[in-house]
Amino acid sequence: MNNFIHSIPTKVYFGKGQLAHLSEIKESGSKVLVVSGEGSIKKNGIYNKVLNILRTAGLGIYELPGVKSNPEIASVREGVKICKSNSVNMILAVGGGSVIDTAKVIAGGASYGGDPWSIVIHPRYILKALPVYAVVTHAGSGSETNGSAVISDPAHDKCGTTSPLLRPVMTICDPEFTFTVSDKQTAAGTAEIMTSALESYFTNVGGGYLQARFCEGIMKTCLAYGPVAVAEPENYDARANLMWASANSFNGLLSEGVETVRCAHLIEYALSVYYELVPGQGLAVLVPHLMKFALNEETAGKFAEYGRNVWAIAGDDSMEVSEAAIARTGEFFASELRMPTTLRELGIEDESRFEDIASKAAGCSDAYVPLTKEDIVTILKAAF
Repeated sequence: MNNFIHSIPTKVYFGKGQLAHLSEIKESGSKVLVVSGEGSIKKNGIYNKVLNILRTAGLGIYELPGVKSNPEIASVREGVKICKSNSVNMILAVGGGSVIDTAKVIAGGASYGGDPWSIVIHPRYILKALPVYAVVTHAGSGSETNGSAVISDPAHDKCGTTSPLLRPVMTICDPEFTFTVSDKQTAAGTAEIMTSALESYFTNVGGGYLQARFCEGIMKTCLAYGPVAVAEPENYDARANLMWASANSFNGLLSEGVETVRCAHLIEYALSVYYELVPGQGLAVLVPHLMKFALNEETAGKFAEYGRNVWAIAGDDSMEVSEAAIARTGEFFASELRMPTTLRELGIEDESRFEDIASKAAGCSDAYVPLTKEDIVTILKAAF
């Protein structure tokens, strides 16, 4: 196991009625920029509840609605402009991972003298940031408790940035706020949580017994409650377990000491540069094919561990157990979560951009099983 520093300073208020704690953000000042998505939280009343609490607390409110599911730097630039023009003290994200990611980069950009795209591609430029707060309305990315953000610039790329300064100060996780999330979005969020756990699970760093058990716990939670939340959107226990799994899927708990590359996410990010994807849907298509490509005599032991511990597959032949586990993973996404199984189903009509996509996912060369550009093209073709 590698050395690491464990610090998850985000205060999480979890459960019913926890929005009442939102007024505590006034500890950071008197002016807040509220960042939100494309409309659903306004229809279900959550957004109005947030604004009423902020008004009662005497805060000056500025708003940035309309953040896309694949957030763009244009929204960040607009948010930075609002913050600098009005001396805003803090950022409040009300939404899912895309909204929270946008809020984080606005927080860093508001304290930076240049174009905020620079802090996306050069995280070392993040020397100061406004405090970030979050009210979570969708479980999936885990952005609510980490310091990472992914933003796209249509003229350049889609990149991730990270800094401990971007980690939310406080996050409110009320599972009831996810009751109105669609079955498609719920399934996609479950796939994203599961993939984050899988990416930490399959590592070349030895000795991380406890981290592996954490990963298995997250994955088994997805298996147990993902289909329930899809079928019964107001099942509180299902929503609560998925929300807590999300909050712990990408904050270091699973990966610290056993660090590896989030290869499936890198490829999905690259796909979303060219195609409008619901985050998580691409992962459900890609993960089974990545697994099949990575399975060999050397990796069969780890895949069999996954099969036995997560899927309860019996058998002494590691290769057979591994193959069965990979098949069950694909079936889970396709049958139980009712997710797309091919890139065609995601609206990708031909293979013309596969070479460019593979080039943008170059970080996969450091993955559990290192992938070349040619390997990624092969995986994309298999998923097509």
